[in-house]
Amino acid sequence: MRKRMARFAALFLFLISAAPLTFAQAASVHYPIQLSEQERSLSDAMATNESYFHIPPYWKVEQAALGLDYTATPIAQRDQSSVTLFMNGIPFHSFRPDADGLKHSIGAAIPVELLVEGTNRLTVRGDVRTIENELVCVPDDKRDNWLNIHPSTAVDMQYAILPLDGTIRDFYERFAGMDTMSDSQSAVMVPAASENAELEAAAYAISGFSKADIRKERPVLMIPFSESQWTAKPYTVIVSLYNRLPADIRRQLDERDWSKEAAVQLMRLRGQHVLVATSNEPSLLVKAGRLLANEELVSQLDRDRTSITAETNVDTPAVEINRAQRLTETGDTLSGMKHQVKSYYIALPANRSISDASKVKLDFRYAKNLDFTRSMVTLLVNDRPIGSKKLSEELADGDSLTLPIPKNLDVAGDFTISAAFELELASRYCAENDENMPWAHITPDSMLQLNTKDRTDLLFDHYPYPFLRDGIFNHVAVVLPKEKDAHTYEAVANVFTLLGQYAEGNIGEIRFYTDDEQGDPWQNSNVITIGSYSENRLVREANDVLYFQFNPDGSAFISNEKMSIDPVYGGRLGALQFMESPYQDGFAMLAVTGTGPEYAAMASKLIALERDKWKIWGDAVVTDTDGVIRAFRFKLEAEAEPESGLEQILHRTDLLTFMTASILVLSLVIVSLLLLIRKYRNKRGGRG
Repeated sequence: MRKRMARFAALFLFLISAAPLTFAQAASVHYPIQLSEQERSLSDAMATNESYFHIPPYWKVEQAALGLDYTATPIAQRDQSSVTLFMNGIPFHSFRPDADGLKHSIGAAIPVELLVEGTNRLTVRGDVRTIENELVCVPDDKRDNWLNIHPSTAVDMQYAILPLDGTIRDFYERFAGMDTMSDSQSAVMVPAASENAELEAAAYAISGFSKADIRKERPVLMIPFSESQWTAKPYTVIVSLYNRLPADIRRQLDERDWSKEAAVQLMRLRGQHVLVATSNEPSLLVKAGRLLANEELVSQLDRDRTSITAETNVDTPAVEINRAQRLTETGDTLSGMKHQVKSYYIALPANRSISDASKVKLDFRYAKNLDFTRSMVTLLVNDRPIGSKKLSEELADGDSLTLPIPKNLDVAGDFTISAAFELELASRYCAENDENMPWAHITPDSMLQLNTKDRTDLLFDHYPYPFLRDGIFNHVAVVLPKEKDAHTYEAVANVFTLLGQYAEGNIGEIRFYTDDEQGDPWQNSNVITIGSYSENRLVREANDVLYFQFNPDGSAFISNEKMSIDPVYGGRLGALQFMESPYQDGFAMLAVTGTGPEYAAMASKLIALERDKWKIWGDAVVTDTDGVIRAFRFKLEAEAEPESGLEQILHRTDLLTFMTASILVLSLVIVSLLLLIRKYRNKRGGRG
């Protein structure tokens, strides 16, 4: 990050060297926005690549620059090749790429007037030629014209931060802003020795802020406040029962019956803004926390205070999993020669996977001047092809392709469906360079029929199930040591940061307990227990069934059938262990533990961010102070249970229609036979 900042600072010095220094420039902030974590390739003539970045509403952008890192094929003709950059569809810079197979960098100023608040689209169009010809002439044996865009490519923004307008909505956007989060300038604070309701409310708030965070690069912070530190962050949210608030905060709150009301109030204190959620009634305080997890509702709070009573509705709408979804509402047009792709993002809860009889119907039309011996369309799911179809002149005005989604793709959670067109012109492989021809258009009649099922194995591969089910909190019980320190709060924040990234709303149930509760009230819940062997009773009670067990005094993990552990090394490990709950069948327990609270917090970092989740799998993971992560699977792998015949029939509309018709025909046949038999009997009776 420091190298990138230095690089962009040098770029801006060059871009503004002729401009006089003003106060606004001196107070400006630089923030580099990485466009992709993966290397991207452009191949074939007139290939394009799009990436997106976000500009928060509280930024006043003064200057912007793109730092593009690329490598071009060494056989390209530099004087025949070019790359053009577009911002929101408008070109702003072109250059001829250095074609030597080495990494190169270019800097380009982005006109501020092309940028918009919210989502911005950067398009890189590469026309890399490997032969000297004024026509786009790419024989099959010479398709080696490529340009790679490296992950270090970024947009650097120079901006001033607009004054806070005094509303809860504006404060919320800044708290979860990408610049705020990346610099750890915000925190949720709770009283030291927090009560359970305070932690529950804070957990909901953390999940909401995590969902609102665009970049999701760091976990939301939660720390216990004290008089010396609670105003240490520029953006602070305090969640506390009213009688536990600092006196100078209580003085700014109105006198009211805090046992019947909660409030979320923005106030100015000690030179900074603080958002306070408080009540003396625990259930109302939790409701205030759930309000902060409802981003849509908070976006409507254009004032500095809102009240919550028992009648206030703060719930997000129930999550719907639509079995029939349109891929596009208005239609999408693809233009240009050769390979053209349009992708559609499909949101699906993490615990759901695609089951039998799911299918995609693509409805489209295309130009009639194609070479129909070589033009085709391919459907892909998560970039894996599921089928293709040749284009034909007869169907150019109205074509379609319907394909089942293969079950063996094992698609779970969010996924993409892509339509990839090969638009070849009938011109002996050569055509004039016209980006608007040929074309294909995907119509709004394109549909996805989606059938899903639960993924119920207790594995980190399926996490956060069962703590989230269909996007809502699923009877979550968090059991903490009675004595909590900063590491405990860090671990809780890490856990709920990731849960918040997957959560689709604030409904469901979260409960916090201390390990000394009588009667084990977490029996009918999915348990997350945090703490070391010596701190947390649940960890001690479950030691015999843990995959990585502690020695008798809890000072170190001991060896097992998967891993040999040196006694000294075992004393500085953290572990995540995922198993069936020992308290109630049908529920799960996740132990976030270690030989001390700092090691439990270290383990919790493995489940803090969605982008790091790929590092863990199986049902037990250990990590050490050097960052070495080892994942294991202890539970035996069960054979997948096939869907019942009835389930398959219910998912197959064609079979269901056929069977319904067959039953109706059979019913008519039976009725006819009964009528014939009755008629025959009546005749015989009449003759008698």
